[in-house]
Amino acid sequence: MTQVPSDEPTIQLDQFLKITDLVTTGGQAKLVIQGGFVEVNGETETRRKRKLRHGDIVSFEEATVQVEFDEES
Repeated sequence: MTQVPSDEPTIQLDQFLKITDLVTTGGQAKLVIQGGFVEVNGETETRRKRKLRHGDIVSFEEATVQVEFDEES
C-alpha cells in the first residue's frame, strides 16, 4: 500500500496518480482522467481535481490503490 505524505486530509486525483507512479506526468494524468480511464470507489471519475480521502480506492488500468495518508507527516 502506498502511503501519501501530506499535512492535509485530502489529495487531488491527478497528484495521487503521479505520486503512486500510475502515470509519469501531469499531462498524462489529465488525459487518462478526462478520458474516463480512472475509477474512484468503483465509479468513473473525470475530474482531475477530485479530492481523495483516506480509504478511497483508485483504479487505473490493472492497478488498484487505496488512499492511505502517512500519519507521521
